[in-house]
Amino acid sequence: MQYKSFIHLSILFLFISCKSEYKFIINSPQKIQSNQELTISITEKSDKPIDSVQFLIDNKKISNNSLAVTLKINDFSLGKHTITAIVFYENKTKKVTNSIYFMADSAPDIYTYKIINTYPHDKNAYTQGLEFYNGFLYEGTGRNGTSSIRKVELKTGKVLQKADLDAVYFGEGITIFNNKIYQLTWKGGVGFVYNLETFEKEKEFKYTKSREGWGLANNGEKIIKSDGTERIWFLNPESLVEESYIEAYTNTQKVEKLNELEYINGKIYANIWQKNSILILNATTGKVEGVADLNGLKIEIEKVQKIDNTDEVLNGIAFDKETNSIFVTGKNWSKLYEIELIKKE
Repeated sequence: MQYKSFIHLSILFLFISCKSEYKFIINSPQKIQSNQELTISITEKSDKPIDSVQFLIDNKKISNNSLAVTLKINDFSLGKHTITAIVFYENKTKKVTNSIYFMADSAPDIYTYKIINTYPHDKNAYTQGLEFYNGFLYEGTGRNGTSSIRKVELKTGKVLQKADLDAVYFGEGITIFNNKIYQLTWKGGVGFVYNLETFEKEKEFKYTKSREGWGLANNGEKIIKSDGTERIWFLNPESLVEESYIEAYTNTQKVEKLNELEYINGKIYANIWQKNSILILNATTGKVEGVADLNGLKIEIEKVQKIDNTDEVLNGIAFDKETNSIFVTGKNWSKLYEIELIKKE
């Protein structure tokens, strides 16, 4: 008899426990354009009462003691964000999270191009990084056993100075910052800093938050790094720690495989691996503001050499601040092109 009573009490306790269990739901869109207002609310699956709730986006408080909130999101960077609701009920507290994607507010502008000049380029250079500095091109090349940094004469393509990487490393993007050359490796997890004049390696730095190294640039204050995803990292100029990032998004999708980078007039220009195109990115939000279709350059280079369309693609962007000139080339291309980008109307 006592055993049966115990069973009945246990079943009753379980029923009461299940009945009193709260299941909260954050109501928000999966994605939203940055020019739209975002509305977030919280509900309980069985409409049980909620005392109050505190909403946060990426740990930034956006409301207090309200079951719903509407806000503008144009000041947030694009990409994936985390919505958190801290719910207060029955003298208890529970945290609930949800993901949301902030998209660009408009489609990117489309650019074509005009060739201004054509210069020779070493067809054995598997170009990974390109930069124009004090009248010369500086280039980083890749592949294990052929990776290097180079100083190149623009008009002749002549290699004036060269330093090879250890064959264990696959060289990637380069940039010149504070009179030093910075170079990434692909999967080595480390980058190198060189003396600009002698090309002697002065130190190494490890990647702290990204797994791979792809493109490199700088904005005069921080070093800018791509890692093959949609993310672009901003590195502390002293410690070279990856401190923050933006994500490249159009009004409909993210853009991955961002490769070689160049910082031009406040915008980040980026190659996409295996695509003969350049993205123009807002350096604060990550919005893809423009897309330059350079497939015609592939046709041009194929007039003088045979290329592997899956590998020997456009890669390398350099900018001369004095003349406002843009230079581009490709992996193992025998030509380097000075181009002008023209926005389509």
